Amino acid sequence: MASSISSSTPLTVLSINFSILILLIIFGGTCSSTANAQPLIPHFYAESCPNLHDIVLNTMSQAVARERRIAASLLRLFFHDCFVQGCDGSVLLDDSPSFTGEKGAKPNLGSLRGFDVIDAIKANVEAACPGIVSCADIVAIAAKDGVFLLGGPSWNVLLGRRDSTTASLTGANTQIVPPSANLSQIITMFAAKGLNTRDMTALAGAHTIGQARCLNFRTHVYNDTNINPRFAAFRQSNCPLSGGDDNLAPIDRLSPFRFDTGYYQNLLDGRGILHSDQEFFNGGSQDALTRAYASDPQLFFNDFINAMIKMGNISPLTGTNGQIRFNCRAVNPA
Repeated sequence: MASSISSSTPLTVLSINFSILILLIIFGGTCSSTANAQPLIPHFYAESCPNLHDIVLNTMSQAVARERRIAASLLRLFFHDCFVQGCDGSVLLDDSPSFTGEKGAKPNLGSLRGFDVIDAIKANVEAACPGIVSCADIVAIAAKDGVFLLGGPSWNVLLGRRDSTTASLTGANTQIVPPSANLSQIITMFAAKGLNTRDMTALAGAHTIGQARCLNFRTHVYNDTNINPRFAAFRQSNCPLSGGDDNLAPIDRLSPFRFDTGYYQNLLDGRGILHSDQEFFNGGSQDALTRAYASDPQLFFNDFINAMIKMGNISPLTGTNGQIRFNCRAVNPA
């Protein structure tokens, strides 16, 4: 793990500052429609909570030491937050008398994890800097740290998000890419969030870590033809035609707990576990880029960083919009 981190850092750092400057220009005035919108910046808490990054990293390190899979869970949590209402912490909200939260949506129910880790980070941050740091920003930093702790790159997360006071069950059910999606559908859903096909294919590489439920890959391993037959048979052994919906399998069979290019290498061999994964190498427009990422870790890391920064700028609440929640699971009392 250490060798991967140290080898990636010198080159990725060169692209990070440039990416931040470009993204500030592109997104600074357009991510929120209100007059109170402010651009996200990397050092938003430099004075108000100077130890923020150390607190988050220390808490994440403890969580990953207990369970390495949790790094993937926090990365997925960030994706599911940003794709519904923007990166505003809405995914963390429990149901309330005034709205139904997003945790019960089909893409999230029984599979979205890491809420307890966010609670722990929030408690530690509140102890040091009460009422200062949003839950939305904590999710963004935790996702980055999870990638880093499993051998991936690190980057400067743009900060200054505030927390939403509502959630969207409908958005969570309709705006998150399902495992059955074809390439055209995936492109459309990412484009709706301002992400292009290069962003999309780089962000798909998040599946180099994490697990998939039998419920989500059963149809692919039994019915699809664009899958390695031996791999399909292997996965069928842990995913019966009926029952076993919650049985898990690593999305990246080569290195499930290491953030690397194994995901793309699997796709070249027809070993994508989800239908939507194999769409990135199935005779379509993303084949060449998938092949490039499979053979060039630095290219993947650089593009992944840029795409994560860009995704983190999807419709944030800033300025006086939203609030800083005291409890990430509930809107502050009036």
